[in-house]
Amino acid sequence: MERDNQFIGQSGAFLDAVERASRAAPMSRPVLVIGERGTGKELIAERLHRLSTRWDEPLVVMNCAALPETLIEAELFGHEAGAFTGATRARAGRFEEADKGTLFLDELGNLSMAAQERLLRAVEYGEVTRIGSSRPIRVDVRIVAATNDDLPKMAERGDFRADLLDRLSFEVITLPPLRVREGDVGVLTDYFGRRMAAELAWREWPGFAPHVQRQLEEYQWPGNVRELRNVIERAVYRWEDTGEPIGHVQFDPFDSPWKPSAPSHRTDLPSQSNSARSGRDVAHSGAGAADLDAIDDLRGAVDAHERAIVEHALGKHRWNQRQTAKALGLTYDQLRHCIKKHGLMQEEAEN
Repeated sequence: MERDNQFIGQSGAFLDAVERASRAAPMSRPVLVIGERGTGKELIAERLHRLSTRWDEPLVVMNCAALPETLIEAELFGHEAGAFTGATRARAGRFEEADKGTLFLDELGNLSMAAQERLLRAVEYGEVTRIGSSRPIRVDVRIVAATNDDLPKMAERGDFRADLLDRLSFEVITLPPLRVREGDVGVLTDYFGRRMAAELAWREWPGFAPHVQRQLEEYQWPGNVRELRNVIERAVYRWEDTGEPIGHVQFDPFDSPWKPSAPSHRTDLPSQSNSARSGRDVAHSGAGAADLDAIDDLRGAVDAHERAIVEHALGKHRWNQRQTAKALGLTYDQLRHCIKKHGLMQEEAEN
């Protein structure tokens, strides 16, 4: 769990979730934290512990997806010597380690049905039994669990115990994805950017160019805050001209003109030229089917796509127009025409 991270944000949806966690923290009751990857479920779990009466007791973390099914029960509840092959000595489980404190179960939906049954007894009676033992051990543990699975639907399908879900859902805190947190992308961008610039010992923070800020606001952030942090920190450390606003970000770190292609299983087809493949890839990497259905102005859509490509390339090459023209396969005059056509000269001057 990354303890150097802070809650950064100002949107109502985000602040409501944080406030709910603060109100639930003093209650020694189970809490479920629901949210997409990268939304900060671990930070909410830590807040629930730090603001509780158990703050000076252990906060024990277990990722239920990180262990094979055969070892999860042994990790949770412990085992006696000789309980199974390789168990050369007795070992306390996470419940015993978290006694008087908090046990954070991440990726709860990955628990096996057998582990769920044992967990239910631990929640219901405050007792755990090590594997290979018949003597129950009393524990006082507050459980916080997190998942991005739809647990009620899993319970309906029989993949998750409904009675366990009832006992774990005293409070349910659902974290909003970054794409609906109005205004938070800019706040987080500035925070992560300044922090990375300080780490690199920059004399001052130049910020991001307007066209990059627009790209960051319009991106959907499937990886949420964790993805945003990586994108911002990568952009800052790659930028060499520390006196100028950062003019380029790369959302996909795997994107490269030299990225190896998947081997083809068809050997009877004639090979395509690089230019043909490039044109096809650009077409397929653009709008999806849903976006194409929404287009009612072809010329406007084409112009917007052209502007985005040129603007991105200019930022990537630090507004060096000759390098940008070469990268796009244009003459210098053709690029100048595109810049004038889309009104990019004014943005260039502002940068």
